[in-house]
Amino acid sequence: MIHLHDKTFEPFISAEEIDFAIKNMAKQMDDDFFDEVPVFVGVLNGSFMVMSDLMKQYRGMCEVSFVKMTSYEGTETTNEIKHLIGLNQDLEGRTVVIVEDIVDTGNTVEELKAIFKQKKVKLLKIATLFFKPEAYRKDIKIDYVGIRIPNKFIVGYGLDYDGLGRNLPDIYQLTQ
Repeated sequence: MIHLHDKTFEPFISAEEIDFAIKNMAKQMDDDFFDEVPVFVGVLNGSFMVMSDLMKQYRGMCEVSFVKMTSYEGTETTNEIKHLIGLNQDLEGRTVVIVEDIVDTGNTVEELKAIFKQKKVKLLKIATLFFKPEAYRKDIKIDYVGIRIPNKFIVGYGLDYDGLGRNLPDIYQLTQ
């Protein structure tokens, strides 16, 4: 058990399971982009660990960039996307892979899809380490999913609770 602020979390997904999922995602991407140079776009802050480990496993040539958006306050989504930092590079005609730490409602994915549509990308793919199908409310395909999880609040491996827990190598879920 760990304690972050006023909440208690219990072990849920091990670092080894995360590593296995990332390797599988990277292999799928290797196969899909063997003849391209995609731009991987990590969504900060949560995706920094996913991006780091995914890039270590991805064997093809690629570019890496980041955007910063947020929709959480505490343990609940606000359903409002706040675009904080955008992309500066020209992506017209390029293949872009958005890399998320977690997809739940899909609000961030929807906003990112709209932004990248305006940038006239050739192909847009969505990758997420964690996916909550019970919470997902959009019709946008998630192309690469590391681990499907129930609709529970989790921390660790880039995910936080009010700023704490991002550095944990394993995933912890909120206790009841």
